[in-house]
Amino acid sequence: MLAQQRQAAILDRVRATGGVRVGELAVEFGVSDMTIRRDLDLLHERGLLAKVHGGATVAGSTDEPGFQAKSVRQQAEKAAIATRAARLVHPGAAIALSAGTTTAELARRLVDVPSLTVVTNSLPVADILHDQGRDDQTVVLTGGVRTPSDALVGPLAVAAVRSLHLDLLFLGVHGVTDRAGFTTPNLLEAETNRALVAAADRLVVLADHTKWGTVGLSAIAPLSDAHVLVTDDRLAPEARRLLADRVGELLVVPATGPGGLR
Repeated sequence: MLAQQRQAAILDRVRATGGVRVGELAVEFGVSDMTIRRDLDLLHERGLLAKVHGGATVAGSTDEPGFQAKSVRQQAEKAAIATRAARLVHPGAAIALSAGTTTAELARRLVDVPSLTVVTNSLPVADILHDQGRDDQTVVLTGGVRTPSDALVGPLAVAAVRSLHLDLLFLGVHGVTDRAGFTTPNLLEAETNRALVAAADRLVVLADHTKWGTVGLSAIAPLSDAHVLVTDDRLAPEARRLLADRVGELLVVPATGPGGLR
């Protein structure tokens, strides 16, 4: 098989399945891992796929699952990440929680923090704190247009956020890669998240291991903007090393534990 034929077949496979692994392709096409990596490099340079650790995925994903669909995925990992992230919050702080299922898990762990002010563009986060939070907590919900992930986005949300000064932002993301940084498939949500990043003194990103190698359509921030990234221990060692070099602090928690340390 000619190189162009093999690359076309690889691209068809990525589009059909959403992702491929180097070792499996090498066996299937009867070539070396290095040959497959060169194929992936070429397709990546042409913008036809996104390289990830050990393989490749669809480039520039625009798929945005709904909140309920995402809430049943990686539940143990999200719970562990949220538990560890909650330890970064102190009484009296002014924080923001972006939309997302992991940030909703975090909200459940903040209901007993005294005198907390929480700014959010997430309807589920606001509901959790309104229904379960303390009387001395203040919850600020931005306006905006509702997305499939129950986020409020658009000019109203951005205008509300730009007038604020926050201690911490806890940011949930759709994808994390070395090249694209932190991304989301929704252009308006990315704009709102960028405003949240600009309003906060410190950025804490919450991302389970499945977010690594996924590329959303729109960039939120480069990896270097994150003061802290909290993830789970199923993240590949190579990804851990890269992230540890790029972000301010990498916290890796056991997926089955109560929230561990690096």
